[in-house]
This record gives sequence, C-alpha cells and structure tokens, in this order.
Amino acid sequence: MTKKLWLCVGQGDIRRDDSLPRPSISAWPSSVAPANSKVALRCSAPTRDGNFVPKKNGLPVESVPSPDSSGGLTEFHLTDLKTSYAGEYTCEYYLRESPQIRSLPSDALLLLVTGNLPKPSLQPHQRGNVTAGQKVVTLQCQRPEHFTGSIMFALLKKGTSTPIQIQSPVGKETDFSLQNVTVDDTGDYSCVYFQRRALFWSSEPSDHLARSE
Repeated sequence: MTKKLWLCVGQGDIRRDDSLPRPSISAWPSSVAPANSKVALRCSAPTRDGNFVPKKNGLPVESVPSPDSSGGLTEFHLTDLKTSYAGEYTCEYYLRESPQIRSLPSDALLLLVTGNLPKPSLQPHQRGNVTAGQKVVTLQCQRPEHFTGSIMFALLKKGTSTPIQIQSPVGKETDFSLQNVTVDDTGDYSCVYFQRRALFWSSEPSDHLARSE
C-alpha cells in the first residue's frame, strides 16, 4: 500500500510518495575532504525525468546542477570547502510533470571537512607485512592526549570515496579490524576523528599507513 505524507512548505503543499524509488547520494572524490578543496555531490535515481533537490541537515542547498549531469544522475559542485559545509546531506527528487510530489529522501551522507582539530596517529597492531589470508588485521587510531569531547573515529583508504569504517572510541582510541585480508586490502590507510554532531568539526588526517600483501 502506497503511503503519502503531506508537508507544508512555503505557500504550497508538497507530498511525499514512497512509490517513487528512493534516490542515492555519493561524493566524489571523497566525502572526507580538506578545507579549500572541492567535492561533487552525486544524486542518482532510476528515472530520467527527475529534478534533484540536495539538502543539508534537512534544509535545501543553494547549488546549481552541473551542466555535465545526465538523466538519472545529477552533480552539485561544492567548491572552496569551508568548515560550515560539513554535515549530513540527502537528495530527493520530483518528476517534472508533478513538481509538488517528492520522493523520500536518500540515506544521509556525512561530509567532513578536515583540518579543524589536531591530527591523530594510526598504528598497526601487527609488526611487519600482512599476508593474504591472515584472519584479522587491527589498525589503531588514537587522538591526541589533550583533546576532550564527544567524537567518532573514521578509517579512510586512499582511492575510496567514503570511510571504510566508522567507530566510537574506547578512551582516546579505537581499533579498526580488517577481516580476512586479501590483495584488495592493500593500500594507504589513514584516520580522522570528528565531532558526533553540531558543527561536525574534523581533525586533520593521520599520516598514511601503507598496508602491503
């Protein structure tokens, strides 16, 4: 059974129709980016007739779609990133012939702008190289001694667009576990810590840690 929720927005009524496929949102090249860099938010849905509306923390984002966008996929470019750009982003869309009917929003994408807090350290639990097939590899991320506050840790891998793991701390650190290591797990890793809410301030990334087969 299709559910429809009516919302009052401005002078018109917008209703949500959950029979429309939910969109998805991603960031390129990464959802964790340094200040003054640029990120493209990519909204997609299995329709060629939708107009996308990006939102940050539930409010519409003032951004013009990229002219390179194609049917079913729209890019919104965020340039000269600032701390204030950090937050939870979603996408929704409406069909051109029915602008007052909106899809449900996508799952939230957390955009972090790094550099506001001192960088953490990232150390391997094992010594030496890791062999393919080793059951568990543990990477420990540790915040600086003098920092206090409610935070989360994120493990990053060079070449991936989102953190590969996000975890709560135990004291001043957290252990990230890579299960059933294969060749695909080789690469350069780093970590950041960030505020759980509010401004979502994020640290500088740790120094890179190379993992080899």
